[in-house]
Amino acid sequence: MTKSSFRIEQLFGSKTRARLLGLFLENPEQSFFVRELTRKIDAQLNSVRRELQNLIELGLVVENTAKDTGVKKALSDRKKFYVANTNFLLFHDLRNLFRKIQILLKQSLVQEIQSRGDVDLLIFTGRFVDSKEVQTDILIVGSIDQKALQKIVSEFEVELGYEINYTLMPKDEFNYRRQITDRFLFAILEGEKVVMVDKLQVTAQPVAEVTEK
Repeated sequence: MTKSSFRIEQLFGSKTRARLLGLFLENPEQSFFVRELTRKIDAQLNSVRRELQNLIELGLVVENTAKDTGVKKALSDRKKFYVANTNFLLFHDLRNLFRKIQILLKQSLVQEIQSRGDVDLLIFTGRFVDSKEVQTDILIVGSIDQKALQKIVSEFEVELGYEINYTLMPKDEFNYRRQITDRFLFAILEGEKVVMVDKLQVTAQPVAEVTEK
């Protein structure tokens, strides 16, 4: 691990616990079955069960039972599911903490992406800024191997506890779309965003000046 890298388990002692916390805190109204959780956070079943029990005892997670609606269903067909307890005293404090942690995770993500290719522009948008109008969460302009990028983003998704959409765009395509005032691109450039890499000076120069050239 490099000096500048960050892993959320450094704060919470367990990768499984940290990922479960992030998943429940970012999806407070969604319920999850155990095996669903193991897939989402990429963890062993026994480890998930152990950490779930810890969170239940803490009061942050609630265990419920879903009854099948079919006729003559046995009790064994009932399945337990888990949901965040939004009434937990520290729920909102923990949620705010995890959102601040995401900043460190984003920095680590940017470093990983830059190490795999040439990045001219990298913008966090979409769900990272609570914008439902934008159809992507990360815009990357540059040259980078698609498979390598997919692997990096997939690992980032596991750390965050939810899926994200990203768009990889060559520099030539970006410049062309910018010149023709492409709707998709301008929704990002003119909307709420967090610019992490900006070799193209999209924040230093008004978009109108570029389109007039």
